[in-house]
Amino acid sequence: MAQQTPLNVQCFVKKEFQSMFVGENDPRLLYVSKISPDASTHPRVMHAHDDLIELLLICSGSSEFLIHDKKKLIRPGDLLVYNAGVVHDEISGPGVEIGSYCVAIGGLHMPGLRENALVPDDAGYIFPTGAHFEAMRALCEMMFHSLSTGEPRAEVFCHSLMHALLVKALAVIGGREADAEAAEVEEPHVLGLRIKSYIDEHYTEPITLQSMGEALHISPYYLSHVFKQMSGYSPVQYLLRRRIGEAQTLLITTDLPITTIAGMVGYDTQSYFNLQFTKNVGMPPKKFRQNYIVSAEEAGKPKKKKR
Repeated sequence: MAQQTPLNVQCFVKKEFQSMFVGENDPRLLYVSKISPDASTHPRVMHAHDDLIELLLICSGSSEFLIHDKKKLIRPGDLLVYNAGVVHDEISGPGVEIGSYCVAIGGLHMPGLRENALVPDDAGYIFPTGAHFEAMRALCEMMFHSLSTGEPRAEVFCHSLMHALLVKALAVIGGREADAEAAEVEEPHVLGLRIKSYIDEHYTEPITLQSMGEALHISPYYLSHVFKQMSGYSPVQYLLRRRIGEAQTLLITTDLPITTIAGMVGYDTQSYFNLQFTKNVGMPPKKFRQNYIVSAEEAGKPKKKKR
C-alpha cells in the first residue's frame, strides 16, 4: 500500500536563527536586469565595477566569457560572481545568444572579505547552481517584475528578495567547487597579469603596443604573444574592448554628452569612437543609451510593433 502524503505539514524556524546582514554588512540592491537571448546580441562589452558586486544567473545559451584574466565557458544554470573590480567581457552575438538575469548589490561587507566581495578573490567566478537554480531564477524574476512594473513598495519588497538571493548564492558557493585555478602560476601568466594591470590602469590614455612594451621593458612581439596566450585577446583587442565597455557604463549611468564620453575612454574624435562602438556592440552609442534602460513609466506598456 502506497504511503499517503500528510495533508498539512508545519515547519518551524530554528530558534537559534540570526541574520547575516547585521552591523556594517548592510547590502543595498542597486539594479536588476533581465537579458533575453535576442537582446544579448548587443552585449555589455568588457568592463568592471569598483563599487558594487554583480550576480549573473545564466538561464540559456553557452559561450566563453573573459573573466579577470582568462576566458571561461559558461552554461545554463551557472551563477557568475563578479566581485568589485573584476573585469568581465560577456561575449555574445548572432549565433551565441545568452539569456540571463543580472543583480547588482552595493554595501556588501562579508566577514573576512574586502568590501563588495561575496567570495574570496582566489575562489573562482563560476558556480553551477544545480537544484538551487529554479529558486534563484524565481527570485530574480520577482525582483525584475516588481521594479520594472513600478509596483507599490517595490524597493522594500526587492530588498528582502535580494537578501534571500544572497543566502541562496552562499549555499551554492559553499556546496560546489568553482573554477578556481591551481595555486602555482607559471611565470608567463604572471607577466600576462602585469600587462593586464597596465592596460586596466592606462586604457584612457593614447597607448600603443610599442608604448606598452617600453613601459614594461618587454618586446612588443613577446608582450603580444604572452597576453594572447593568457586571455585569448591580443593587447590591442583587450584595450579596445576595455574602452568600449567603460563607455557603455558611462552611457547608461550618466547624462554626459557622447563626445565627452569618447574623450574619457581614450578617443580623440567622436566619429572614430562611434565607428568602433557600433562595430563591437551592434548599434551606435546614442541608440544603445536610448534602448538599454527601460523607465518605470514605459515598462508594462505594450511595445509598438516595428515597421
